[in-house]
Amino acid sequence: MTARPRIIFVNRFYWPDEPATAQLLTDLAEGLAATGFAITIITSRPAKSPIPETETRRGVEIIRIAGPRLGRRNALLKAFDFASFSLGALRRISKLLQPHDLLVVMTDPPLLGIPATRLARRRGARVIHWIQDVYPEIVSAVGGTRFAHVFRPLRDHAWKNADACVTLGSDMAAFVGSRGVAPQRITLSPNWAPVGLVPLPPSAANDERAFWGLTDKFVIVYSGNLGRVHDLAPLLAIAEELRSETDIVFLLVGDGAQKPYLQATANQRGLTNIRFQPAQPRHLLGKILALADLHLVTLREGCEPFVFPSKLYGIAAVGRPVLFIGPKNSELAHAVTHQSFGLAFTRDNVTAAATAIRHLRHSPDRCSTMSSAAIQFNTRNGGLVHALATWSTLLNGLMPLANSADTPPNTPR
Repeated sequence: MTARPRIIFVNRFYWPDEPATAQLLTDLAEGLAATGFAITIITSRPAKSPIPETETRRGVEIIRIAGPRLGRRNALLKAFDFASFSLGALRRISKLLQPHDLLVVMTDPPLLGIPATRLARRRGARVIHWIQDVYPEIVSAVGGTRFAHVFRPLRDHAWKNADACVTLGSDMAAFVGSRGVAPQRITLSPNWAPVGLVPLPPSAANDERAFWGLTDKFVIVYSGNLGRVHDLAPLLAIAEELRSETDIVFLLVGDGAQKPYLQATANQRGLTNIRFQPAQPRHLLGKILALADLHLVTLREGCEPFVFPSKLYGIAAVGRPVLFIGPKNSELAHAVTHQSFGLAFTRDNVTAAATAIRHLRHSPDRCSTMSSAAIQFNTRNGGLVHALATWSTLLNGLMPLANSADTPPNTPR
């Protein structure tokens, strides 16, 4: 009897790392393993790290490739990180991959799916692209070099030759389809809130508010990566409009390429109503999200087909309203406004956004209603349970039981 096919996921981060894709992949991999799938993760670890190179955790085999992590804010160093991990991952895939295995390639590092798809096909394995961000288009959308577009035909060929492309939303699915991928090979599976997040009352974060000097303030939180796909310049303008409202505070929690600019500009303009905190540990995420009266979510114009900020699901899970700044016809804007758990403005509507914040500051009943709507949105989204069902259906369709051994996928151990 042949060995049971494996699902091999490749992503630069996995537990115990805490970037969003690491948390999403950890949740999904452990959930699939619990239902009988044989799951292997190929990921990275810092050089000289005490984290073991290989281990099995909650039924998931983890293989870590040691390498540099140099490029958080420097594009050239980040490219070196990407290249180093890609080479190491391809070598490991080459050793592991067997016919009838299924390779799932995520988008960190970008474009790894191009050589990985070719390798999988040569080995007689199946391949899925789990698209969290669309490269190289996202590079051009945030003002990067157009030279990146030389990779687009190769990326399109890899997508079209994959057994499936998993997208986060309808905007992204439409774009993938526009690149020639057959509709039956596109699966829509939204991201979800990190496991363990539940609706929390405002009092749940009283200690954090007191520690950061936010007691009795109306707190607008931006939590997460301060990267270039997020349109954060309007935040400065809104804060400037509200600078005389001493009971309104903007709290930015996280790190990323835009943080030095935001800090320098806030200091230059004397915007004392903007405060910065570094990224917080995963176990504090619920309370960090809960301390907000209102959450800020942004997206740069032109990026809506290429990324969907997964922070939206965590915010909804704890039950907080959202203020979205970004393209008015984007899927994200529609979700926030049509589901009635937030407001949406374009980057040019600074005064309108500031006025809306003033109204919300003095409308606790409306905030409460929006909070309830956020929880309902999260429930309708289905969360991890829905994602596991979608992935199980997809994987079972690509891995016939005839190729399996003793325990078929989806059979509890």
